[in-house]
Amino acid sequence: MTQRSVSRQATLLALLLGTTFFPLASTAASKHGTTAQAATLATPALMLAKNWQVGLDPLGYLVSEKLDGVRAFWDGHTLRFRSGRRIAAPPWFTAALPSTPLDGELWLGRRNFDALSASVRRSVPIDAEWRELRYMIFDLPGQPGRFDERAARIASLLEKTGVPWLQPIEQLRVPDRDTLQTQLQALADEGGEGFVLHRADAEWKPGRSDALRKLKPMPDEDAKVVAYVPGKGKNKGRLGALVLEMPNGQRFSLGTGFTDAERAAPPKLGSTVTYRYRDRTPNGLPRFASFLRVHEAE
Repeated sequence: MTQRSVSRQATLLALLLGTTFFPLASTAASKHGTTAQAATLATPALMLAKNWQVGLDPLGYLVSEKLDGVRAFWDGHTLRFRSGRRIAAPPWFTAALPSTPLDGELWLGRRNFDALSASVRRSVPIDAEWRELRYMIFDLPGQPGRFDERAARIASLLEKTGVPWLQPIEQLRVPDRDTLQTQLQALADEGGEGFVLHRADAEWKPGRSDALRKLKPMPDEDAKVVAYVPGKGKNKGRLGALVLEMPNGQRFSLGTGFTDAERAAPPKLGSTVTYRYRDRTPNGLPRFASFLRVHEAE
């Protein structure tokens, strides 16, 4: 699909939906303004996971549940999103946190991401909502030593706080690949998202790391919305597909996984969405991709 074709189709869809379409160049230009604003944030230096690869041996890793929460970094003074933007947590919540930096997830239990996201993104926190969630800790940013040593320090540190909603994420050993897959399926059957695997001997190091892996029954990734494809048949006059741009610049159309409401009011141009997929084509594009959610700005 050429950029000119994408622009024509997106313009048509915009007219059908009663919205204004901005071509790709305009989308990029508008993003330039937000980039300067985002640059003023002090983005935390955090470890980021890569996908688990077939052939890796889980024996050298500590394995924990991948929580469907909101990542939160405590720098010893302020609770922040991964982007660096301050989280408006109640004063009693941050007052209970130790001076040691923490990396973890704000969590409300499985399959409650939307309610959690709404609660932690309010500019004015609601105490009753924050009393229901937990801050689940999985690392100590910048601390020395192996990960298994840091995990032990997390348990000891949080035990001393005596705060029931501040908890370490359980880390377990898995002996082999077959057991890992069996446990992954059991977790998925219970509503869990998947696993995070962290090499037990790995020192803390910021950035995307081979030592930190995520494993899901179906992996997911983020991409930017760059255009619309109009629907046909029952979807005439609504969204048919999103044209997404991956971080490496490759583009593809995503046409499944949308509700009727999402097709009538699709994600905005320039926004980031999360999609699931089964595997990849030889040229790196996702196979059997399905829309999951809009990635909330932080």
